[in-house]
Amino acid sequence: MKISDEAAVDQAEWDRVKTRLKQEFGESAFKSWVTPITATAFRNGEVELAVPTRFMKDWISTHYAERIRALWNGENPSVRKVTLKVEAARNAAKADAAAREKAAVQAPASNRMTVPGARSVTSARAVPAPAQFAAPHASSPLGADLSAPLDPRYVFKNFVVGKPNEFAYAAAKRVAESDQVSFNPLFLYGGVGLGKTHLMHAIAHEIRNRAPHRKVVYLSAEKFMYSFVRALRNQDMVSFKEQFRSVDVLMIDDVQFISGKDSTQEEFFHTFNALVDQGRQIVLSADKSPSNLEEIGDRLRSRLQSGLVADLHPTTFELRLGILDAKAEQLGVVVPQKVKEFLAHKITSNVRELEGALTRLVAHAQLVGGALTLETAQDLLQDLLRAHDRRLTMEEIQKRVAEHFKIRVSDMSSARRSRAVARPRQVAMYLSKQLTSRSLPEIGRAFGGRDHTTVMHAVRKVEELVKLDTAFAEDVELLTRMLES
Repeated sequence: MKISDEAAVDQAEWDRVKTRLKQEFGESAFKSWVTPITATAFRNGEVELAVPTRFMKDWISTHYAERIRALWNGENPSVRKVTLKVEAARNAAKADAAAREKAAVQAPASNRMTVPGARSVTSARAVPAPAQFAAPHASSPLGADLSAPLDPRYVFKNFVVGKPNEFAYAAAKRVAESDQVSFNPLFLYGGVGLGKTHLMHAIAHEIRNRAPHRKVVYLSAEKFMYSFVRALRNQDMVSFKEQFRSVDVLMIDDVQFISGKDSTQEEFFHTFNALVDQGRQIVLSADKSPSNLEEIGDRLRSRLQSGLVADLHPTTFELRLGILDAKAEQLGVVVPQKVKEFLAHKITSNVRELEGALTRLVAHAQLVGGALTLETAQDLLQDLLRAHDRRLTMEEIQKRVAEHFKIRVSDMSSARRSRAVARPRQVAMYLSKQLTSRSLPEIGRAFGGRDHTTVMHAVRKVEELVKLDTAFAEDVELLTRMLES
């Protein structure tokens, strides 16, 4: 490959990157999309790649550029960016690739010919890399790329399992690893950021790796509706039905968006029935259970409930800690336990927000410098923490302190006097005095009808221990920050 003289490009590095790309998404896609690429320049951390047509530039920019950058950065850390430009074909291979693209784009809707060298994104070829690296399905009369890209991070080994999600995880694994249809459909539901999409992508990755012959299509409900409306507009419903009813595994995310769309519901219902009758697997996800989906017809609701319905509950403190541990390991950093506990206590409703908060802290430490501390976390995450602001109650203080010291909330009001219970109770009284406007008698009543002098003793005791015991002082500081921020 000829390299521009305006800046040196390491040919050996580019060759190694291409080898990795070829291994990840296969021979045919490699020939169609990587072979025509020419490395033309390298300056100021930016690699410039040339492709023969704008069509290729747009496709590669969307589906390949970030992966190329990541692989090249692994070879040479000074490579920080990859850009593409359109340059006239300089050899027969490029000219041939451009001709194939033009034929694919201009082919009439009835044309069933597949672009030579390209493979359908629904082909279940075993690919350990993300599915977005597959070449587009140019034969599709409804437009290229029926199946949505898969995130390479969303695989089973990266899914942190705990009691709130273990049933949904086990069901997803069964579907992904079984050659037979155990239950149809598998319906996953839960709130935002609890792992539905992760499990959907993991199922698709696993099936494509284990059974390359199976055709897997993963897409959102909105994409399904868009394809349906486009088929209606183009008067090409026959092709639409053939596309969706010829797959082995159909996976649709966020099916709640089909609610209220009568014609789309009707077509989805018939597609559902056709696939079930043929013994094909269906996997669906939504933010609610089928029985709670509004404006879904009774027939479709009955079908959605006919298989296995598995919900993902809100995360527990322990599960959030596990997620943060896994994220820290993925980022390759050591995060202080106190910082992880702070995040796990404060960001409770959304796993994406939780992971994003940790990513932000790590990025700040790496780019700006400085240690990962509670102070840093509180300063950098003010916007996230502010969303959780509310008037603090003694009940909340008791709950958080009990959770931190691993005792029961009822112990706060009990007569038990063992140190394992008495010390956390004193901490909770101290924090109630510091963080609320309640009087000493009110605090005493909230802790099992104790006298105000008991509260005063607890406050003095905690203040003494904070000065003498560093570990105890850190516990009190952590609890204070979690409760007041």
